[in-house]
Amino acid sequence: MAGTGVLCTDISHTVMLVPRLKYSGILLDGIIDSLQEARDSLHTSNKRLADCEELGKCEWEALKSEAAVMSALEAITKIKRKAGQISGVMSIPEVLPASIQVVRTVSASLYEMMPDCSQRLSELSVHLGSIVLDSAAITQARFDFGRSNSESSDLLDEAKLIADSKLKKQYPNLDFSEADTV
Repeated sequence: MAGTGVLCTDISHTVMLVPRLKYSGILLDGIIDSLQEARDSLHTSNKRLADCEELGKCEWEALKSEAAVMSALEAITKIKRKAGQISGVMSIPEVLPASIQVVRTVSASLYEMMPDCSQRLSELSVHLGSIVLDSAAITQARFDFGRSNSESSDLLDEAKLIADSKLKKQYPNLDFSEADTV
């Protein structure tokens, strides 16, 4: 009978994860919508820069803001795709740990530019963290923080490369190496 109590506890814990996973999905959707709106707005205001060959400090800052939002959007979209790979409680400790660090990094990068979005990302990281910890307790999973850090770093690097590539296509006349010297 003792085994039955453990099974009931595991099932109740599993059931408790579902609402938090759904809420995390809702948060992700809202964050992605906000990032898309910000990206579109920045692109519209920066569109005039596409024909320029030289820019001043203000123009470079505007492009850096667009690049930051594009990179954040790429990263969070990848997190949403990863979350979509969850097929059950056993897959959570494999799929989500690296996502938490990505969400926190993106939140920090948007703190001054988009404080509301940064706040929602912080809330998302708390929910994802609790989901990962609870699922690990249920499944008796162990974490490899080195692997998780490497995965999150790779994901952020990939998102930045994609965003930089898109930005260079949108503004082909600009030499982005100048952005760091202005």
